[in-house]
Amino acid sequence: MEYEIKTTKRTLHFKQPAGTSRGIYTTRQSWFIEMKRADMPDKVGIGECAPLPNLSCDDIPEYEAVLEEQCRIVVETGRIDLSHLQHYPSMLFGLETAFRDLVTDHHALFDTPFASGDEGIPINGLVWMGSKEEMSRRIEDKLSDGFTCVKLKIGAIDFSEEIGLLKGIRERFGKDYVELRVDANGAFLPSDAMRKLDALAALDIHSIEQPIKNGQWEEMSLLCRESPVSIALDEELIGIFGEERKKEMLDKICPDYIILKPSLHGGMAGCEEWVRLARERNIGSWMTSALESNVGLNAVAHLAAHIYGPDIRMPQGLGTGQLFTDNIDMPVRLQGSWMWFDKCC
Repeated sequence: MEYEIKTTKRTLHFKQPAGTSRGIYTTRQSWFIEMKRADMPDKVGIGECAPLPNLSCDDIPEYEAVLEEQCRIVVETGRIDLSHLQHYPSMLFGLETAFRDLVTDHHALFDTPFASGDEGIPINGLVWMGSKEEMSRRIEDKLSDGFTCVKLKIGAIDFSEEIGLLKGIRERFGKDYVELRVDANGAFLPSDAMRKLDALAALDIHSIEQPIKNGQWEEMSLLCRESPVSIALDEELIGIFGEERKKEMLDKICPDYIILKPSLHGGMAGCEEWVRLARERNIGSWMTSALESNVGLNAVAHLAAHIYGPDIRMPQGLGTGQLFTDNIDMPVRLQGSWMWFDKCC
């Protein structure tokens, strides 16, 4: 089957700086794939390749050249080589998305109740790092919008101020009304992490993502055994290839949850494998975007609906579609604390 692939680089601009403990994003680089097939000349499949700077395992100086080479191989062979592309997860995710988009209608990548417009996906409200005043205002905005699951990025300002922000929410809303998640992005030191986890536990925090930097398996395993707050792994999954290595990590650390981003964690195929292995170990999971445009966000949403099945109740991290001033139109939309897909007839 004869394929044609075109790639285009594009810079997206954040409406407001997006702060994490690793730094602040003001722009986002993405490469968009447009795929055509000879027997379907009027159909175009679109995918997005969006590595995160200083985080993705395929954030490499020669990214564009490698992507062009991978696209050339796909054109020549007519298929995706998962064994090779697993080392370039953002490229794999973009190609997987384009392939599925090419053979489905209206960007509905999987046949699910979400894709038919019959069911929405619950999402968490994301509060970026900033000053205490900025974060407080953003929290109020999320609560006013009706979010009952709020996730705060922590680790950039004084920890006592972050505790104060969380305490302010808990004084107004109990855990049965508002679920609180926090994401430290590895900001805690192993020597100080348990003290901070104890402080968070007093506020009925649902879970904390990546409290310490990835790669410290012994320290993370100890925290998972002793922490009074459920621990979710995110960055820890980056660069872990192959089923046996994934099993080794999950069995060693034994987290409560894993957080999956297809652009970081092996594309669609890699995320499905992660979820299967986690379920075999009674480890929970949910899916989030990795600051892609609406092209990537649409793909993540459809993948989540496919993997977790109908009637999803665990809030997913998909509330990033309104981050950019120059986003790309897709049929996904937010309505309160839910994401919906507007199926075209």
